[in-house]
Amino acid sequence: MPDAYVLDTDVLSYILKGDTRAALYQHYLTNTIVVISFMSVAELERWAIERKWGAARRVRLRRFLDAFVTRPVDRALCEIWATIMADTRRRGAPIAHADAWIAATAQLEGLPLVTNNIRHFGVVAGLTIRTETLA
Repeated sequence: MPDAYVLDTDVLSYILKGDTRAALYQHYLTNTIVVISFMSVAELERWAIERKWGAARRVRLRRFLDAFVTRPVDRALCEIWATIMADTRRRGAPIAHADAWIAATAQLEGLPLVTNNIRHFGVVAGLTIRTETLA
């Protein structure tokens, strides 16, 4: 069985934009199962709206996102999200709502989260994080 990962929105945006940092994460896309959170889809759709993308570019975004397995929201995901939110607040290191949904997706699926934003997710107990840096 191939490896599987949850990709954070930042990594998705690097790939989508052709950012040079995308190359650092390419190996997570080869012979793997890549899961994304519904929240990443929402964040990228918001990005397109705010930047006033035209119809053709929005279609390309949707095709890009269709290449990944999108984890929808359900009761189980909501419970993990709520636990992450409460736990990080209790420890004095609150996490952003959107990041908590992405972290909850990784925890529910039992998969490592691939992100370039370690500081956003390092506050989540038990979350396995994978990242890459320039040499």
